[in-house]
Amino acid sequence: MKTVFTIIVLLVVSVIIYFFILGYVSQSKPAPNSKSDASATIAPGLSAGKLSFCSPKPNCVCSETGERAEASITPLSVSDENMTNALNKSKDVIIQMGGSIVSATDEYISATFTSGLFRFVDDFEIRLDEQNKLIHIRSSSRVGHSDFGVNRKRVEEFKQFMMN
Repeated sequence: MKTVFTIIVLLVVSVIIYFFILGYVSQSKPAPNSKSDASATIAPGLSAGKLSFCSPKPNCVCSETGERAEASITPLSVSDENMTNALNKSKDVIIQMGGSIVSATDEYISATFTSGLFRFVDDFEIRLDEQNKLIHIRSSSRVGHSDFGVNRKRVEEFKQFMMN
């Protein structure tokens, strides 16, 4: 009985250590498509002016790329009068939600969110589509396979804050 208990404790401790290592890796891993050169003209996460596709893993959602259903999420509609203030309000909402702004232009914001215990880093991006009066959103985990729906919940929470 003592041996079984010891094995279980060792397994639990190993899993916890593994999650701390993954958290560390996510902190040191650059955002997808990010440029190591600070003078790069392409914003992290943008590909041909649009938000990047999600990987096949279930740890990402994106409103722009028209991917598989489980990675797809609806963009946020913005009225003409709110279009001007949409980016500034987006920055405020991201900070209010606990995110950190990494970079921002007139049409794009890149931010990160860090989980509490294991310090996992998720990338959160928005792109203003003035032509269609939309805010496109992408939220993705840097490491791991599943995010247990965290990125989808974050995007929905962001949309709720933006509508208020």
